[in-house]
Amino acid sequence: MNWLLRIAAVILALALLAAPAVAVRMGVIGADRWPIQKLRVTSKMQYVDAAQLRKTLAPFAAQGFFGVDLDGAQSQVERLPWVERAEVRKKWPNVLEVAITEDPPLARWGDDRLLSRSLKLFPRKGIRFPANLPQMDGNPLDVRKVVDLYNASNELFGRIRVPIEKVQMSDRGSFTLDLVNGTHVIAGRNEARARLSRFVTIYPQLVSGSKALPRTVDLRYTNGFAMSWMAPTGASALPATAATAAAIATKESQ
Repeated sequence: MNWLLRIAAVILALALLAAPAVAVRMGVIGADRWPIQKLRVTSKMQYVDAAQLRKTLAPFAAQGFFGVDLDGAQSQVERLPWVERAEVRKKWPNVLEVAITEDPPLARWGDDRLLSRSLKLFPRKGIRFPANLPQMDGNPLDVRKVVDLYNASNELFGRIRVPIEKVQMSDRGSFTLDLVNGTHVIAGRNEARARLSRFVTIYPQLVSGSKALPRTVDLRYTNGFAMSWMAPTGASALPATAATAAAIATKESQ
């Protein structure tokens, strides 16, 4: 029985010796004695909100130098808008360092969200973003399809120096584009890129010498497209040109 008591006493003594170290490691004690007093960002931030970053890291810094949960801090930072990757580390005696790889803004999405280049969606409220972002919309599950068509269309219309303002995909997969000059283009579901490419090829001829720009262009036809023109202020839109209307055959369903 005496040997059992001796073993119990040794275990108790070891536990008492280890307890302070465990408490310090968990931040239970020592946060006041070894506080983290500085936050140092070692990478350039163009889009990440510095105030939001400090607010995110504050609870972890409060755990003290030895108690700070670096993995937890890194995970929370990587959830912030415009953050692709983060590395959080501590530097003796009182510094918490963070290095951030940014995930830049790509577009506005719908009425209340933003889209990053890695295709992450964020609520728009309270987030800073560039004012000249293009507008995209559609089912969030179809983000990649919308972005791919935007990139292809942006290259096509860039050749004729007509920037794209908005790309939208309907629930049925039909694409529409709004150009910055006010033209609305309906590309449809099937072969949208090919249709847009053909339209861009003929576009300079359509507007050459014209005092008006296309108002709506419907490309969902087998052998041509339908088009209405913008009219002078106070007048109704002009009808489709005869040449365009005559080329119409069958039309793709919505």
